[in-house]
Amino acid sequence: MALAVVLREEIPIPEGVEVTIDQDVTVKGPKGELKRRFKQGNVTIKQEDNLVVLETRFPKKKDKAMLGTIKSHISNMIQGLTEGFTYKMKIVYAHFPMTVKAAKEKVIIENFLGERYPRTAKVVGSAQVKVQGDEVTVTGVNKEDVGQTMANLEQATKIKGRDPRVFQDGIYLVAKE
Repeated sequence: MALAVVLREEIPIPEGVEVTIDQDVTVKGPKGELKRRFKQGNVTIKQEDNLVVLETRFPKKKDKAMLGTIKSHISNMIQGLTEGFTYKMKIVYAHFPMTVKAAKEKVIIENFLGERYPRTAKVVGSAQVKVQGDEVTVTGVNKEDVGQTMANLEQATKIKGRDPRVFQDGIYLVAKE
């Protein structure tokens, strides 16, 4: 009789957080609720006591990778709903004073390098953007939404066709919390 090789990962569930597992993994916490469906293949997701347990039997390389990926996603969901994610960015300009305004679904960047027309960056999902002076703060409970919004801001102020060592204007990431 052959022994079953099982790879197992456990994620502790902190107090005040409720995890429900059916077809989707739903995490409810003090800051809201996140829901996500995983196409796990050979990975089983279940709940035991105060743990989310991920298991795969006879794991291949892809199964091990999927196990780690799902573990990271669920951990990020739990962390987002307990602490939240905050990315701090800095507005940098040399000659033309850039103005940045946060609307509900987009961020408007005016007078970038003296351009006549404003540039826009999309705010993704439930992320929120605050502008105070030359500081831009992107906050939210979903790490992917916050990260993509931050990337959209950086990309909106990307300069093409000029020397990046000279033209350093833009909005850049300073800190992640």
